[in-house]
Amino acid sequence: MFSTRTSGVLLHLTSLPGPHGSGDCGAQAYRFLDWLVNARQRFWQILPLTSIGVGNSPYASPSAFAGNPLLIDLETLRAAGWLTCDDLSAATLPDDRVDFEKMAPCRMQCLEKAWRAFRRHATQAEQVDLEKFCAEQTLWLDDYALFTALLQHHGSESWVDWPAALAKRQDAAMEQARREHANSIDFWKFCQWCFRRQWLQLKAHANECGIDIIGDMPIFVAHNSADVWAHPELFELREDGHCRVIAGVPPDVFNADGQCWGNPLYRWDAHAREGYRWWVERFRTTLQLVNVVRIDHFRGFSTCWELPAEATTGRDGTWREAPGAAVFSAIVAELGSVPAIAEDPGVVIPEVDALRRQFSLPGMRMLQFAFNGEESTFLPHKHERDAVVYTGTHDNDTVCGWWAAAKPAEHEYAMRYLRIDAREIHWDLIHAASASVANTAIIPLQDVLGLGSEARMNTPGKQSGNWTWRFTADTLTAAHAQRLADVTALYERSNDADGGRKSR
Repeated sequence: MFSTRTSGVLLHLTSLPGPHGSGDCGAQAYRFLDWLVNARQRFWQILPLTSIGVGNSPYASPSAFAGNPLLIDLETLRAAGWLTCDDLSAATLPDDRVDFEKMAPCRMQCLEKAWRAFRRHATQAEQVDLEKFCAEQTLWLDDYALFTALLQHHGSESWVDWPAALAKRQDAAMEQARREHANSIDFWKFCQWCFRRQWLQLKAHANECGIDIIGDMPIFVAHNSADVWAHPELFELREDGHCRVIAGVPPDVFNADGQCWGNPLYRWDAHAREGYRWWVERFRTTLQLVNVVRIDHFRGFSTCWELPAEATTGRDGTWREAPGAAVFSAIVAELGSVPAIAEDPGVVIPEVDALRRQFSLPGMRMLQFAFNGEESTFLPHKHERDAVVYTGTHDNDTVCGWWAAAKPAEHEYAMRYLRIDAREIHWDLIHAASASVANTAIIPLQDVLGLGSEARMNTPGKQSGNWTWRFTADTLTAAHAQRLADVTALYERSNDADGGRKSR
């Protein structure tokens, strides 16, 4: 998949236009696919499809397996007869930013109405399809639905604060909870069914258009998640269920305090005893939804930064070894070669690089990090074919925002190295990424549009205000597609496989 020259665009679904507070699996996603085809792209890279957690982050999900119900297209539910036009009108929200405090309850109210209508009016075929989905996904779905129902019942407080019998999953308490919350459990299963149906239809259309989906898989999971509650033996927890140690990263040139993520670390010996089954199933489920997996914080499979549970910064930690080769060997033995991208740190860490190469996973190169005057593997002339080059990612500022804040020495070096006047710095870096020897180039849509820091998706370490950027329907034009197509063709990255392409 990464052996020929290709390119793609990074854009999460929530950033798409649409009338209901955020992008979703609806008509605007299909229009974006048409735009990608016209731009001659091969890949659409997205962020995790899992539900959002603390700070509205898709990297702090309450489930490593469940899809985000907020990505369900409401118009499709109306077309099925489960919502009315009045329901959709009441759910109309401004489309400039994602206002999670307004959008989430508004969409969830619609989903609850749709569930009630489904129970009254669903066809036999629809009921059978839902039952089939529940049977096929029982490995994670039953725990997720019960966990989410209990989380809702207990006011979203952490599972460690639930009654002890539920926190420890005692049989009698679990059986009683399943009876008492049966309707809520069925509702959450219905939401997952709706999401899965819509997303797989969108993915199938993308693939028919010659577009493959690159999806993101965070290495860690949230402590307050169905995964940790259902499988506490797989995580570094104390007897009371709280974290014994937590994950983060040490201080570096980007953050003097490092980062304290707060996720529980894995109890790798327990994973080994079960043959890394949880990881196999996680990859299996993810690869049902996407064509390629971007493995977030790949370094954590080699060594991870362990912090005390009470830590508030990333300073006071230690490196802890992880059994990366054993994990991926188990995955490959079960699933075969996995199409994946390793999010590596860019600087060469021998053991991480060796792990990546052992399993033929391309690494990542960020152009924004290339011109700081240090010996950098991000400089285009140091790229390898077995790499994915980005102008930036969701964790970076936009190119225009980066350039506005860059030091004069970076300006001088970049302009001299790239032989540019920097009047259109975003297109300068798009050209540089496209010209790279790296077989794959990915450009965030914000850089195609030439937007500044106001369009940044995420600032690591910032606790609020992330993940809100959206573009409006009139922002992205045919002229943008043509210009990107021209650059793509110039550097021989065009997706010219026209067979089977079609519009919706």
